[in-house]
Amino acid sequence: MWSIEQDPCLRTTIVAVSLLDRSPDWDRLRARMTEACISVPRLRQRVVETPLRFGPPRWQTDDGFDLGFHLRRVVVPWPCDVRALLDLTAPIAMGAFDKDRPLWEFTLVEGLDGGHAAFVQKVHHSFTDGVGAVALARLLLDTERDPAPHRHRAHHAGTGADGHTDDHRTGLESIIDSITADLRRTAGLSLRGARALPGMATRAITDPVGALTSAVRDVRSIGKLVAPVTRPLSPAMVERGLSRRLDCFDIPTDALRAAGHVADGSLNDAFLASVAGGMRRYHDAVGAPTASLRVTMPINLRRPDDPAGSNRFTPARFQLPIDSPDPVERMRRLGELARGWRSEPALPLSDAIAGVLGRLPVAASTSIFGSMLKGIDFVATNVPGLRAPAYLAGAEVTREYAFAPPSGAAFSVALLSHGDQCCLGINADLAAVPDPELLTSCLREGFEEVVAVGGAATTRPRHTMGAARHA
Repeated sequence: MWSIEQDPCLRTTIVAVSLLDRSPDWDRLRARMTEACISVPRLRQRVVETPLRFGPPRWQTDDGFDLGFHLRRVVVPWPCDVRALLDLTAPIAMGAFDKDRPLWEFTLVEGLDGGHAAFVQKVHHSFTDGVGAVALARLLLDTERDPAPHRHRAHHAGTGADGHTDDHRTGLESIIDSITADLRRTAGLSLRGARALPGMATRAITDPVGALTSAVRDVRSIGKLVAPVTRPLSPAMVERGLSRRLDCFDIPTDALRAAGHVADGSLNDAFLASVAGGMRRYHDAVGAPTASLRVTMPINLRRPDDPAGSNRFTPARFQLPIDSPDPVERMRRLGELARGWRSEPALPLSDAIAGVLGRLPVAASTSIFGSMLKGIDFVATNVPGLRAPAYLAGAEVTREYAFAPPSGAAFSVALLSHGDQCCLGINADLAAVPDPELLTSCLREGFEEVVAVGGAATTRPRHTMGAARHA
């Protein structure tokens, strides 16, 4: 995710927008952010390349760290509604990071209708994933508007969020460390392989057909994980560019979950079926009907003890059928498809595969990942968010939208649960989707169709900010 940004279409910037019922106390916010930077050293670290690419890039403390650069304060332009906020946020999402600084930028946006505000959070995907970003956000939040003063316990200043010691190694030391780490990793893999050999040999003798079938299945699974795709399946969303448009709307969580239960499935099944229905509507509307699209869906591999400042996911790429007009059939079919991908044998090997590809020359790894990503039609991700009331320096968080990076796809749609609402964030590449208002309208109708199956009606976007004027 770090090196492939040689191609700017593959940038992996994550953006989240928190809607607030008032402007937070600026001094309290700065103090809380200062505490967070001590508690999570990754917030003060920048990326440093290992000389001669003998190893992966390293995190290193930024001696010139300046909180004022990373925490900003602006006023939303007229007409001061959510649409104006998203139009202000889009260039933030498009812009590249200063790679000589830590890879995050937070912006307080004031002056919204009714005295409301918003908090825009931008982080590089190499910093953390969506679930980790929610965990990091909790460091800034309180469970009541005016809590008693408190202090966070800081980690050791020299220890990164992933437990790795951070220091200022020389170029030679960095190379030696990387080679040593590779030898340890190779030795570990070899030892595990050696331990597995007796069992493999026994199985090859006692069940040769089963052993061969298992080996073929593993190879095919790895092929599915890394196979290049020549072009998108969509006949309409073909071009790729750098301009983005953001949009959002809400769906009641209970209604979406109830719809999933009708099909003996989950909320995620209802989510995928809703997006598929929206895509069928969109392609019919632009006169380019299609039976299926190619989607990337991140699969969460995070364990409870994994640090927030890390990535613990693997991307599953598969064809998503969108031609079924029956929402219940879609939920069942897509739920089975998604669950099948979660059991792919190659998923546990994704880190190792990425590590191998990451050691190639930058141009080669960028080309390989580009061939894997630019043929994707859209990205769909579902992230559990905050359930209980939360406050940012005295301001209540009323909604939270995530805008996942398309990373070569035509658009991304992210579901981030917040209280009793599913907050949907859409990040569209305007070269691929020149009519983003139509895209949002079709996606919304796709959700409304699925929710209706559960016996509940949805409402049009509504926010406690009183700004429902989404384009």
